[in-house]
Amino acid sequence: MTEVNNAIAQTQETQKSITPKIAIEMLKKGNERFLSNTSINRSYLSQVGDTSKGQYPFAVVLSCIDSRVPTEIIFDQGIGDLFNACVAGNFVNEDILGSMEFACKLAGVKLIVVLGHTSCGAVKGACDSAKLGNLTQLLDKIKPAVDATESDENKDRSSKNLDFVNKVAEKNVHFAVNDIVDQSPVLHEMYKQKEIEIVSAMYDVKTGKVKFLNS
Repeated sequence: MTEVNNAIAQTQETQKSITPKIAIEMLKKGNERFLSNTSINRSYLSQVGDTSKGQYPFAVVLSCIDSRVPTEIIFDQGIGDLFNACVAGNFVNEDILGSMEFACKLAGVKLIVVLGHTSCGAVKGACDSAKLGNLTQLLDKIKPAVDATESDENKDRSSKNLDFVNKVAEKNVHFAVNDIVDQSPVLHEMYKQKEIEIVSAMYDVKTGKVKFLNS
Protein backbone atom coordinates (compact mmCIF):
# COMPACT_ATOMS: atom_id res chain seq x y z
CA MET A 1 0.00 0.00 0.00
CA THR A 2 1.25 3.48 -0.86
CA GLU A 3 2.44 5.40 2.20
CA VAL A 4 1.13 8.96 2.38
CA ASN A 5 2.79 11.57 4.57
CA ASN A 6 -0.08 12.94 6.65
CA ALA A 7 2.08 15.67 8.17
CA ILE A 8 2.18 17.68 4.93
CA ALA A 9 -0.68 19.09 2.90
CA GLN A 10 -1.95 16.95 0.03
CA THR A 11 -0.62 17.81 -3.41
CA GLN A 12 -1.95 16.88 -6.82
CA GLU A 13 0.64 14.11 -6.97
CA THR A 14 -0.15 12.62 -3.56
CA GLN A 15 -3.89 12.83 -4.23
CA LYS A 16 -3.47 10.88 -7.47
CA SER A 17 -1.55 8.16 -5.62
CA ILE A 18 -4.41 7.60 -3.16
CA THR A 19 -6.88 4.89 -4.13
CA PRO A 20 -10.33 4.56 -2.51
CA LYS A 21 -8.97 1.66 -0.43
CA ILE A 22 -5.98 3.70 0.73
CA ALA A 23 -8.29 6.60 1.60
CA ILE A 24 -10.33 4.38 3.90
CA GLU A 25 -7.19 3.09 5.59
CA MET A 26 -5.93 6.64 6.08
CA LEU A 27 -9.09 7.53 7.98
CA LYS A 28 -9.04 4.31 10.01
CA LYS A 29 -5.41 4.84 11.00
CA GLY A 30 -6.16 8.47 11.78
CA ASN A 31 -8.93 7.48 14.17
CA GLU A 32 -6.60 4.94 15.79
CA ARG A 33 -4.06 7.71 16.38
CA PHE A 34 -6.79 9.91 17.83
CA LEU A 35 -7.87 7.14 20.21
CA SER A 36 -4.30 6.48 21.36
CA ASN A 37 -3.54 10.19 21.74
CA THR A 38 -0.72 9.95 19.19
CA SER A 39 -2.02 12.43 16.64
CA ILE A 40 0.47 13.72 14.08
CA ASN A 41 2.29 16.91 15.01
CA ARG A 42 1.35 19.22 12.14
CA SER A 43 2.25 22.80 11.36
CA TYR A 44 -1.20 24.11 10.49
CA LEU A 45 0.18 27.49 9.48
CA SER A 46 2.50 25.76 7.02
CA GLN A 47 -0.48 23.86 5.63
CA VAL A 48 -2.34 27.15 5.23
CA GLY A 49 0.48 28.34 3.01
CA ASP A 50 0.75 25.01 1.18
CA THR A 51 -2.95 25.04 0.29
CA SER A 52 -3.28 28.74 -0.49
CA LYS A 53 -3.07 28.17 -4.25
CA GLY A 54 -5.01 24.92 -4.49
CA GLN A 55 -6.60 22.05 -2.61
CA TYR A 56 -6.36 18.29 -3.17
CA PRO A 57 -8.46 16.51 -0.51
CA PHE A 58 -8.75 12.73 -0.64
CA ALA A 59 -12.17 12.30 1.04
CA VAL A 60 -15.47 14.04 1.60
CA VAL A 61 -17.29 13.42 4.88
CA LEU A 62 -21.02 14.00 5.29
CA SER A 63 -21.57 14.39 9.01
CA CYS A 64 -23.94 15.92 11.52
CA ILE A 65 -23.49 19.47 12.79
CA ASP A 66 -23.02 18.04 16.30
CA SER A 67 -20.13 19.87 17.97
CA ARG A 68 -18.81 16.60 19.38
CA VAL A 69 -17.98 15.24 15.91
CA PRO A 70 -15.14 17.39 14.48
CA THR A 71 -14.09 15.27 11.53
CA GLU A 72 -10.50 16.48 11.04
CA ILE A 73 -9.78 15.87 14.71
CA ILE A 74 -11.35 12.43 15.10
CA PHE A 75 -9.71 11.24 11.86
CA ASP A 76 -6.43 13.07 12.66
CA GLN A 77 -6.29 14.92 9.33
CA GLY A 78 -4.93 18.33 8.45
CA ILE A 79 -5.88 21.39 6.42
CA GLY A 80 -6.66 20.43 2.85
CA ASP A 81 -7.28 16.72 3.55
CA LEU A 82 -11.07 16.59 3.78
CA PHE A 83 -14.15 18.20 2.29
CA ASN A 84 -16.86 18.52 4.95
CA ALA A 85 -20.61 18.57 4.36
CA CYS A 86 -22.57 19.09 7.58
CA VAL A 87 -26.27 19.04 8.29
CA ALA A 88 -28.20 17.96 11.36
CA GLY A 89 -28.94 14.27 10.87
CA ASN A 90 -26.37 13.82 8.04
CA PHE A 91 -28.98 13.22 5.34
CA VAL A 92 -28.64 13.84 1.61
CA ASN A 93 -30.30 16.56 -0.46
CA GLU A 94 -29.58 18.03 -3.89
CA ASP A 95 -27.23 20.68 -2.52
CA ILE A 96 -25.12 18.12 -0.70
CA LEU A 97 -25.14 15.85 -3.75
CA GLY A 98 -23.96 18.74 -5.89
CA SER A 99 -21.18 19.46 -3.41
CA MET A 100 -20.13 15.81 -3.50
CA GLU A 101 -20.18 15.78 -7.29
CA PHE A 102 -17.84 18.79 -7.28
CA ALA A 103 -15.56 17.12 -4.72
CA CYS A 104 -15.31 13.82 -6.60
CA LYS A 105 -15.62 14.68 -10.28
CA LEU A 106 -13.84 18.01 -10.34
CA ALA A 107 -11.60 18.06 -7.25
CA GLY A 108 -10.33 14.48 -7.34
CA VAL A 109 -11.73 13.02 -4.12
CA LYS A 110 -11.56 9.21 -3.88
CA LEU A 111 -13.88 8.50 -0.96
CA ILE A 112 -17.27 9.56 0.38
CA VAL A 113 -17.99 8.80 4.03
CA VAL A 114 -21.45 9.23 5.54
CA LEU A 115 -20.75 9.58 9.25
CA GLY A 116 -23.52 9.25 11.79
CA HIS A 117 -23.06 9.28 15.55
CA THR A 118 -24.54 7.98 18.75
CA SER A 119 -26.91 10.09 20.86
CA CYS A 120 -27.79 12.20 17.81
CA GLY A 121 -30.09 15.06 18.73
CA ALA A 122 -31.61 15.25 15.25
CA VAL A 123 -32.43 11.55 15.33
CA LYS A 124 -33.94 11.97 18.79
CA GLY A 125 -36.12 14.77 17.44
CA ALA A 126 -37.25 12.61 14.54
CA CYS A 127 -38.10 9.76 16.92
CA ASP A 128 -40.23 12.17 18.97
CA SER A 129 -41.76 13.89 15.90
CA ALA A 130 -40.57 17.24 17.25
CA LYS A 131 -42.04 20.39 15.73
CA LEU A 132 -40.12 23.68 15.52
CA GLY A 133 -40.04 26.04 12.57
CA ASN A 134 -37.85 24.81 9.73
CA LEU A 135 -36.54 22.02 11.96
CA THR A 136 -39.84 20.21 11.39
CA GLN A 137 -39.12 19.73 7.69
CA LEU A 138 -35.52 18.77 8.40
CA LEU A 139 -36.56 16.04 10.83
CA ASP A 140 -39.08 14.72 8.30
CA LYS A 141 -36.10 13.65 6.18
CA ILE A 142 -34.95 11.34 8.99
CA LYS A 143 -38.41 9.86 9.65
CA PRO A 144 -38.02 7.09 7.00
CA ALA A 145 -35.14 5.70 9.04
CA VAL A 146 -37.28 5.84 12.19
CA ASP A 147 -40.11 3.99 10.46
CA ALA A 148 -37.74 1.37 9.02
CA THR A 149 -36.02 0.57 12.31
CA GLU A 150 -37.41 -2.44 14.12
CA SER A 151 -37.82 -2.55 17.86
CA ASP A 152 -38.98 -5.20 20.29
CA GLU A 153 -42.71 -5.32 20.86
CA ASN A 154 -43.87 -2.79 23.44
CA LYS A 155 -40.41 -1.19 23.50
CA ASP A 156 -40.20 2.60 23.65
CA ARG A 157 -39.52 4.09 20.19
CA SER A 158 -38.90 7.59 21.54
CA SER A 159 -35.71 9.48 22.34
CA LYS A 160 -35.82 8.01 25.83
CA ASN A 161 -34.72 4.66 24.38
CA LEU A 162 -31.09 5.39 23.46
CA ASP A 163 -30.56 1.94 21.98
CA PHE A 164 -33.40 2.59 19.54
CA VAL A 165 -32.06 6.08 18.78
CA ASN A 166 -28.66 4.64 17.88
CA LYS A 167 -30.21 1.96 15.68
CA VAL A 168 -32.15 4.67 13.83
CA ALA A 169 -28.96 6.71 13.42
CA GLU A 170 -27.23 3.72 11.83
CA LYS A 171 -30.21 3.03 9.56
CA ASN A 172 -30.23 6.70 8.57
CA VAL A 173 -26.56 6.46 7.53
CA HIS A 174 -27.29 3.47 5.30
CA PHE A 175 -30.24 5.32 3.74
CA ALA A 176 -27.99 8.29 2.98
CA VAL A 177 -25.44 6.06 1.22
CA ASN A 178 -28.20 4.53 -0.89
CA ASP A 179 -29.56 7.99 -1.70
CA ILE A 180 -26.15 9.12 -2.95
CA VAL A 181 -25.96 6.21 -5.38
CA ASP A 182 -29.62 6.43 -6.40
CA GLN A 183 -29.96 10.20 -6.77
CA SER A 184 -26.63 11.17 -8.36
CA PRO A 185 -25.91 9.67 -11.80
CA VAL A 186 -22.46 11.30 -11.66
CA LEU A 187 -21.47 9.63 -8.39
CA HIS A 188 -23.21 6.39 -9.33
CA GLU A 189 -21.10 6.09 -12.47
CA MET A 190 -17.88 6.91 -10.60
CA TYR A 191 -18.77 4.33 -7.96
CA LYS A 192 -19.58 1.71 -10.60
CA GLN A 193 -16.25 2.39 -12.33
CA LYS A 194 -14.47 2.04 -8.95
CA GLU A 195 -13.14 5.58 -9.20
CA ILE A 196 -14.59 6.31 -5.76
CA GLU A 197 -15.84 4.37 -2.77
CA ILE A 198 -18.92 5.30 -0.74
CA VAL A 199 -19.00 4.02 2.84
CA SER A 200 -21.04 4.40 6.00
CA ALA A 201 -19.64 4.88 9.49
CA MET A 202 -20.76 5.60 13.03
CA TYR A 203 -18.94 7.69 15.64
CA ASP A 204 -19.35 6.87 19.33
CA VAL A 205 -19.52 10.10 21.31
CA LYS A 206 -18.61 8.22 24.51
CA THR A 207 -15.40 6.62 23.24
CA GLY A 208 -14.28 8.62 20.20
CA LYS A 209 -14.16 5.47 18.06
CA VAL A 210 -15.34 5.41 14.45
CA LYS A 211 -16.85 2.13 13.27
CA PHE A 212 -16.92 1.65 9.50
CA LEU A 213 -20.04 -0.31 8.64
CA ASN A 214 -19.44 -1.57 5.10
CA SER A 215 -15.72 -1.52 4.35
